[in-house]
Amino acid sequence: MNPHPPHHEPDAPRDLVGIGIGPFNLSLAALAQPLTALDAVFYEQRPAFGWHPGLLIDGATVQVPFLADLVTLADPASDWTFLNYLKARERLFPFYFAERFHIERAEYDAYCRWVAENLPGLHFSHQVDAVRFNPERDVFEVDFTQLDTDGEAEALGRTYTKNIVLGIGTEPYVPEPLKPLVEAPGVPVIHATDYLAHRHTLLAADHVTVVGSGQSGAEVFLDLLRSRPTGREGLHWLGRTEAFAPMEYSKLGLEHFTPDYTRYFHALSESVRDRLGTTQWQLHRGIDADTIAAIHDELYRRTLHGGWPDTVLTPGVRVRTAGRIATTKIELHLEHLQQGTRSRLTTDAVVLATGHRERPLDRILAGLDPYLRRDSRERPRVDEHFRLVLDPSVTGADCHVYVQNAERHTHGVGTPDLGLAAWRSATILNTVTGKDAYPLPTRTAFTTFGLEDRLPQIPPARQAPVLTPLVEGR
Repeated sequence: MNPHPPHHEPDAPRDLVGIGIGPFNLSLAALAQPLTALDAVFYEQRPAFGWHPGLLIDGATVQVPFLADLVTLADPASDWTFLNYLKARERLFPFYFAERFHIERAEYDAYCRWVAENLPGLHFSHQVDAVRFNPERDVFEVDFTQLDTDGEAEALGRTYTKNIVLGIGTEPYVPEPLKPLVEAPGVPVIHATDYLAHRHTLLAADHVTVVGSGQSGAEVFLDLLRSRPTGREGLHWLGRTEAFAPMEYSKLGLEHFTPDYTRYFHALSESVRDRLGTTQWQLHRGIDADTIAAIHDELYRRTLHGGWPDTVLTPGVRVRTAGRIATTKIELHLEHLQQGTRSRLTTDAVVLATGHRERPLDRILAGLDPYLRRDSRERPRVDEHFRLVLDPSVTGADCHVYVQNAERHTHGVGTPDLGLAAWRSATILNTVTGKDAYPLPTRTAFTTFGLEDRLPQIPPARQAPVLTPLVEGR
């Protein structure tokens, strides 16, 4: 089915333009496809879909059940479900007998690529350069560059739209002390997101240090451990957290990743949201219990004939500074946060499993900066429908900018979680169309997170507070 009305005029504004095609905007595109009255198009500067290819380690699984695919939790009858992907590939019966609730990352990536290759309205090798608001036409202008197979500019284009959905993803985070090492040529200091591309180099190194105590750090450490000879492992694993801690995976704990909790979090005051953001790390930055068990099993197996493996696992450590020794070794200056002690570690290679951060919106939205409303810490304000809060001169023209995975400060820990992708996409589409295109549940958790229901709060930035009218009966 074609998601665009026939004979689209180049200067006619589209209903929706998606910028970036990662899992979240791919979810939006999949759910938008049956809405034939909706004129939507999506742009991505990469030549094809790819989901963290450097971390598709053999055996590594997605940390959410397969039901958290692109569409199922909003529309289980969609053509783009994971089960329908298996059916199209004639793998449904093998999957049935495999009895897997959590699939491998490589399979999730293959599923997403299948959707991306078959879904119309997606334009890869299209780099969005600028977004502006045209007050004379009451539309957004989106300038883009079409790229050739070498990534060079091939043609320039412009489209107009009433709604924009930003799904530009996250970027690898490198701690300040290690940035000079990463940027220096020939030094084997790589971010975990590029792990597989450098795996052969890391396996050849005499000593490797993994920095980061989350899931990626655990998976990289386990893969290196399994691939190095017993007694000559030469591995250090360091992390800032107080322990190599398991991720919170109790059933009631998982209810923090429901629409109910997202709505509750959004209605809290900005200061409370910020405080919660620093205390909930184990909900999303811990390690899967099976991965922890696999690491311990592998370490234990290597003690079978006596002796201990040549490994050091130390939590509660931060890297203060780092430098090179000659051209082949790296020196890390460490501090133990509880002991208050310091030491030096010489190593041949470093893998930074230091996570990702939301990609800043300032570059892509520079043309909209005068219209953006920000909070007390200069972050974009985001309403309950995932729309940036813009000046009334823009929103009054029924023009909106939505964000996907750029709203953790307003919507909480579920922001990057794949399990909320379909619900958020459906929420956006319902808001854009003004219809209940995807009926959504009114309750999703057994937990009641507050003593009373509160209307979503969007505190005004640097302005006098606006009083909320009383609702009769409250």
